[in-house]
Amino acid sequence: MRIAIISDIHGNLPALINVLDDIQAREIQQVYCLGDLTDFAPWPNECIHLIKTLNIPCIQGNHDQWIAEDSAIVSLAHHSPEEARAREIAINHSKAIVSGDNKIFLGELPFQIRLDYRIGNKHWQILLVHAHPDSNNQHLYEDEPDETFALLLEREQADALIMGHTHYSFIKAIGSKWAINCGSVGRSKETNRDACYLIIEICKDRIVPEIIQLDFNNSSVRNAIKNSDIPDFYADFWDAK
Repeated sequence: MRIAIISDIHGNLPALINVLDDIQAREIQQVYCLGDLTDFAPWPNECIHLIKTLNIPCIQGNHDQWIAEDSAIVSLAHHSPEEARAREIAINHSKAIVSGDNKIFLGELPFQIRLDYRIGNKHWQILLVHAHPDSNNQHLYEDEPDETFALLLEREQADALIMGHTHYSFIKAIGSKWAINCGSVGRSKETNRDACYLIIEICKDRIVPEIIQLDFNNSSVRNAIKNSDIPDFYADFWDAK
């Protein structure tokens, strides 16, 4: 059987539609979302509506939490002063336009999802988190020591730990287990800026992960941002492609 895992939509409806159409074309029936539906593109309500309408199980990202709880925006040390200012404006914009019902939806999302897939006599334990099993603000990158992932997989009794948050995809084999980042659908920081998601084939004797990257009309996203109250910093992001 195969499942698809998406993450970090960030209000980018054109990218989300492309990814969901691709998943449907591949006849994958089960999709999970690792959160961050809001901020940085003009369609947070539309993205939330689509996730709700399709009944896609979703966990709460850090941006979802900030919008749902109207909580203080946490500054990040690696952001330039320009990005820090733009980020605060963009998040406050989402706080203003995301509907009350959608804020309730975001606030009720779970912190993580544990999957138990039985194939033959084997139970595959898969842990889905937004960023880290302990915090949806903590970063785990591919260059983390294998021991870091091994300890988490052992502690969580998981065959695979799957996350998003960083907007960089990777697949790391940790012995017979896996640490995987499914990348970002709506704001990939990888060189090609393509929408990114993960497919996992679950077999009797193994898990087979595959990162999928899809082109989409990012110029439409750029133009929509330019015509919104979101800072042009997030429109110019798409010029890097």
